[in-house]
Amino acid sequence: MCQLVAYDGVMALHGLTERELHAWRVSFQMLELLRTRIEQQLQASSGLSNADYTVLALLSEAPGRRMRLFELSQVAGWEKSRLHHQLSRMGTRGLVARERCGSRGMEAVITEEGLAALRKAAPSHAREVRRLFIDSLTVEELDQFAGIAATLLGRLQDDRPLA
Repeated sequence: MCQLVAYDGVMALHGLTERELHAWRVSFQMLELLRTRIEQQLQASSGLSNADYTVLALLSEAPGRRMRLFELSQVAGWEKSRLHHQLSRMGTRGLVARERCGSRGMEAVITEEGLAALRKAAPSHAREVRRLFIDSLTVEELDQFAGIAATLLGRLQDDRPLA
């Protein structure tokens, strides 16, 4: 917490009010702790990282269980280098494969082993998401949260830094 207090003191000098600082601080802490807890649960129950699960879930829902690398990068919100390293690690473990697509394109494809790992991880992951997130909110709060998150996500996607 000391780190955030010092950080916020600097932020206050640059025009953020106490209300804004509080909203930022609690949001940041919640997102970090939620991400950490979800990551811990996935790792403990299935040996998958959150990044592994994200890739497997996206590929499992894609037509033919495959996606062009640039499309997977965009949907996941990752830079090309991050996706490359993630797919390399997962490929070594037999969870995904890369296949040529056309003369210059590449696709990521979920393997049978990857699909089995996802199917094994999904039930306990869903229970943990429900326990830590869904069940903490009323139906109205969940809808409000989704609306706020969608607004912020849209703003962030529109404000992507130039490569």
